[in-house]
Amino acid sequence: MSTTEKAPQGERGRAPQGERIADWMDGRLAIYKWGKLTRKVFPEHWSFMFGEIALYSFIILLVTGVWLTLFFTPSMAETVYHGSHAPLQGVRMSEAYASTVKISFEVRGGLFIRQLHHWSALTMVAALCLHTLRHFFTGSFRKPREVNWLIGYVTLILAILEGFVGYSLPDDLLSGTGLRIAEGVTLAIPLVGTYLQMFLFGSEYPGHDIVSRFYSIHILLIPGVLVALVTVHLILVFYHKHTQFRGAGRSENNVVGQPLVPVYTAKAGGFFFMVFGVLAVMAGVAQINPVWTYGPYRPDQISQGSQPDWYMGFLEGALRAMPPWEFAVGGYTVNLGVLIPAVVLPTIMLVVLGAWPFLEAWITGDKREHHLLDRPREQPARTAFGCAFIALYLVLFFGGANDVLAEHFHLSLNQITWFVRIGVFVVPAVTYIVTKRICLGLQLRDRDKLLHGRETGVIKRLPHGEFIEVHERLDREREYTLLSREITEPLPAPVAEKDGVRNPDLRKQSLRQRLHRWLYSGQIATPTPRELRQALDHGHSPNGHSPNGHSPNGHLPGRRGTVEEHGQAEEVH
Repeated sequence: MSTTEKAPQGERGRAPQGERIADWMDGRLAIYKWGKLTRKVFPEHWSFMFGEIALYSFIILLVTGVWLTLFFTPSMAETVYHGSHAPLQGVRMSEAYASTVKISFEVRGGLFIRQLHHWSALTMVAALCLHTLRHFFTGSFRKPREVNWLIGYVTLILAILEGFVGYSLPDDLLSGTGLRIAEGVTLAIPLVGTYLQMFLFGSEYPGHDIVSRFYSIHILLIPGVLVALVTVHLILVFYHKHTQFRGAGRSENNVVGQPLVPVYTAKAGGFFFMVFGVLAVMAGVAQINPVWTYGPYRPDQISQGSQPDWYMGFLEGALRAMPPWEFAVGGYTVNLGVLIPAVVLPTIMLVVLGAWPFLEAWITGDKREHHLLDRPREQPARTAFGCAFIALYLVLFFGGANDVLAEHFHLSLNQITWFVRIGVFVVPAVTYIVTKRICLGLQLRDRDKLLHGRETGVIKRLPHGEFIEVHERLDREREYTLLSREITEPLPAPVAEKDGVRNPDLRKQSLRQRLHRWLYSGQIATPTPRELRQALDHGHSPNGHSPNGHSPNGHLPGRRGTVEEHGQAEEVH
């Protein structure tokens, strides 16, 4: 026999205290709805880690930057050094330089934090460059991610500008030389150059305001914009979901990977500490930017072998390679020796790469959403163009170190300079041709694998004495990945006139047709189901039949593989 006891009237139906607190928080923050975010799926491909490295480096930059602001003095007022570094005793210098030396030698852990900050900046820019190239070579910039491409691209440019402003703050001889170059580039801009120079420096170079102005830009303006851009970038990544490489079970309407909680959170957390640990080791054992060896900046001095941070090396190389051309117009000197390499060339490079998604969309006329990535070999023209762009950058980068190369390898400085001048035109062109041929060769190799299987390394002797290598049919997943490649046929030539009426858009259509032919001509078609059956019937597999016991054409997609309608992408764990 059981008994029933009623709870007191005041406690009847009252939820536990923890549940009441959770309900109170949910009513104001909607935390119960965050469960969907925890199931966000992330692909597992290694190339996606470049963006994470950039993000983690940025976090370290913010933390170390806040620490450095507590000890740095952003002033160009003159002082006499009486610190612990003996070689600089009694030397006149700016307070900015004196505070940098003090951080390095007198503040506990100051040198380590300075070097960690600098190494993190270099790593962030490098990771952003690789992240941008990954998006470019795989075509992830296509609809609906064009805006996110621009956001990431502007983030890269601002990170480079932030790095330049940051290493200009110590007011040492190396950074002062870089500022002198920046002043010359600003003055070379026609019509507005002198006004921009006075706006930046406040007076004739070097003035007394540049460090304090750059300091505000470095710790407030650009970091604030970067934080906003990174936030929007990540929101759009969550909204559009990640792209992924083609494969079994992957389509334009799903994302296959691991959920945010707990798998990806654990992996990302561990990866953050790995990045932090590597940067900390580099900061502890690899010296960088030893300002005390350069000395304070003096306008009448420059050190031999002066080199900027690596991401500004291409600009230095372009300036060194350009002949000193100039002419006068109406009493105004136009310095082409600075204007072309430092203003025109970087602007063209930035505009072309930034506008590429819109240019390619206009050429192809493709208005579909794309969530599956291309392999670089599948777009030979785009891949070759990207490699040619990298080759141009590297030629200019090594041109910026012509004095160092000449000294260490006992070469002629003039010969290196002429090599750079010629290489700017020759090396990218050769790189383009070679890269495109390699991509087409890889396409042929993929087609051969589909028709004849992969090489096994097993040598077999036929009854009539011939030796052959046994080929084995690819596994089903690999076959699907290779066969699902989309082949785009070149556009037909536009019609000059129709029914006696001249085509008003003939020039635009002709230009688009020529660009489309350049972008997509020469593609190696994937085998048709009929060709695969014929290859199988002719005994190209080791036993003359499918080694996996499946039909050779039971899983083959169409030639184009287009998707007519795209709904909200589904995430698959």
